[in-house]
Amino acid sequence: MEVVAGAEQAVRLTAWVRGHVQGVGFRWWTRARALELGLVGSASNLRDGRVEVNAEGTEAACRSLVDALRSGRTPGRVDSVVERWSEPRGGLTGFAER
Repeated sequence: MEVVAGAEQAVRLTAWVRGHVQGVGFRWWTRARALELGLVGSASNLRDGRVEVNAEGTEAACRSLVDALRSGRTPGRVDSVVERWSEPRGGLTGFAER
């Protein structure tokens, strides 16, 4: 496989966001940022009060999303973001709020 200079491979970001992030428009805000960055995936409320964000796209775009999640400019309050990086699974379209 030939690697083209300047071409970024796709990655998958899974981020777990802890804080006051449910019932405050956080998933909607995350979706808007992800779409601006050209990412596909979802933001889902978890039973323990966290939001799980799954996003696929370029590494630079995914890192920009993580930076936005940690920016202090989100709805509610973010106390921590734990991230995991992996190979993209593919087959996603759009960005869903779940």
